[in-house]
Amino acid sequence: MNITSFIMYCFIVTFTPGPTNIVILSTVHNSGTKKAMEYTYGATIAFGLLLVISAMLNTILVTIIPKILIVMQIIGSIYILYLAYQVYKTDTSKPTVNQSGTFMSGFLTQFLNPKVVVFTMTVIPTYVMPYYVSKPAVTISVIAITVIGFLAFITWVLFGAIFKEFLQKYKKTVNVMMALFLVYAAIMIWM
Repeated sequence: MNITSFIMYCFIVTFTPGPTNIVILSTVHNSGTKKAMEYTYGATIAFGLLLVISAMLNTILVTIIPKILIVMQIIGSIYILYLAYQVYKTDTSKPTVNQSGTFMSGFLTQFLNPKVVVFTMTVIPTYVMPYYVSKPAVTISVIAITVIGFLAFITWVLFGAIFKEFLQKYKKTVNVMMALFLVYAAIMIWM
């Protein structure tokens, strides 16, 4: 197993902007770090759960993934566009409770995110199972990948916290940009 390639792949996929990372940044901006962490916990649990499902059902899912993927694309796109609308319509003139910063919202965004589904379906069979098939080895790999994903989410939370003053100064512009990034992510699901 090429551990360097495996780690690089995990870091690139989890740290690059996607719906979950964009919503984390938006949540820090609109609702603060505490709400963003709540969202992050939900996203992390979903990420780990998807990895577990992939590891357990890998052979079965390979045969039915094309059917699942189209459903995930449709549901994921609709949910991401809904999140974009929520971010866009946030009233910047008064503090509000942003419903996108909940544990369940984080869980659903991650669980319905086709980028994450495809990643979790490919990382275990590509980088782990050709070399290690024992339950302890696969379990350690799932835990390691989940930790990398959690570190990516935390990085986005920290980025939002560090630049919060700047983000607060340009609230409406930031919300529009974050909404547009989410729309872009929804479109990229189909590319």
